[in-house]
Amino acid sequence: MIYAGYIVLALAGYRFFTVLLNLFFRQATPKVPIDENVPVSVLIPARNEAENIGLLLNDLQNIGYKNLEILVLNDDSTDSTGEIIDSFAQKDARIKQLYSNKLPNQWLGKNFACNTLAQEAKGKYFLFIDADVRLKHSAVEDALAHVIKHKLVLLSVFPQQIMRTRGEKITVPIMHTILLSLLPLIFVRISPFSSHSAANGQFMFFNAEVYRKMNPHQKFKSNAVEDILTAQYFKRNKLKIACITGNKNIECRMYKGYSEAVHGFAKNVLMFFGNSAVVAILFFLLTTFGFMLLIPTPKLLLSYLFLIISTRILVSVVAKQSVSENLKYMFLQQLSLGYFIYHAILKRLNKTYEWKGRKIY
Repeated sequence: MIYAGYIVLALAGYRFFTVLLNLFFRQATPKVPIDENVPVSVLIPARNEAENIGLLLNDLQNIGYKNLEILVLNDDSTDSTGEIIDSFAQKDARIKQLYSNKLPNQWLGKNFACNTLAQEAKGKYFLFIDADVRLKHSAVEDALAHVIKHKLVLLSVFPQQIMRTRGEKITVPIMHTILLSLLPLIFVRISPFSSHSAANGQFMFFNAEVYRKMNPHQKFKSNAVEDILTAQYFKRNKLKIACITGNKNIECRMYKGYSEAVHGFAKNVLMFFGNSAVVAILFFLLTTFGFMLLIPTPKLLLSYLFLIISTRILVSVVAKQSVSENLKYMFLQQLSLGYFIYHAILKRLNKTYEWKGRKIY
């Protein structure tokens, strides 16, 4: 029993030191001169995004970087998404609305939309961005500077998350807790191993020439976690990528409530664990109930509690989230992780996962 307790304590120690690395090696936006005449294509897939698309287009009009081509693909929206895009396009020649063709067999909707956008884009760099992302000030310049300084072909950013409801505060921070306590993000850039990969489809900044050569959305056309697979694919081909956490210049409100978050995270939670349900379940059991193995040894139990609480605090600091709220909801967040995993496994076994009215698997 005591040896199992040591395993639990070792995992807690690993997570603590991993997030400590992410704190010490936070990748700040480099201050390097950039040519603001370099054309950047902003590529936005939009399906029933009437609530968000106007806010994003307004952001793009007001940010500092001006040499933008802004292409929005209206993916068979049934709300007023198209009308909103048109109203912006009439006033800004940089904005153009595209329309989706019939979704081919074996393609997922977002992947087909991104692939279609890339075929139309003319920029030297491609920024794929979700419609619910918000941009401010120097968001594009900062991304371009990061790519130039580190000679990257892909930069992905985890936006700073906007959380308003209790359900969001219980669920959304789980993504950063897992990511920042299991993977030192600096390894995404400096490690040669594809296992050290991470990406977030909300913000993917590509070298356009490399994108066209690698064609990732076509390669992973039927996969719902094409962002992570693209990062691994690039690293296997010795291409330099990076993944960082964002600041207030790049924000996103992913979900609006608990149920929406559960449904959304069920799509990709297993990828944090090598797409293995077994590993995900073991991680949940060890991190939720493992402390019971340490109860007979009070000193080890206190050490464990120090590590897991410190880990949550450090994750909150790195992710620019509220320390007090993450500690307040810590237990509920942990239980919600188990519910995500259960929901993901159930949907996979029953092949019943749908997103925005389309079957994913």
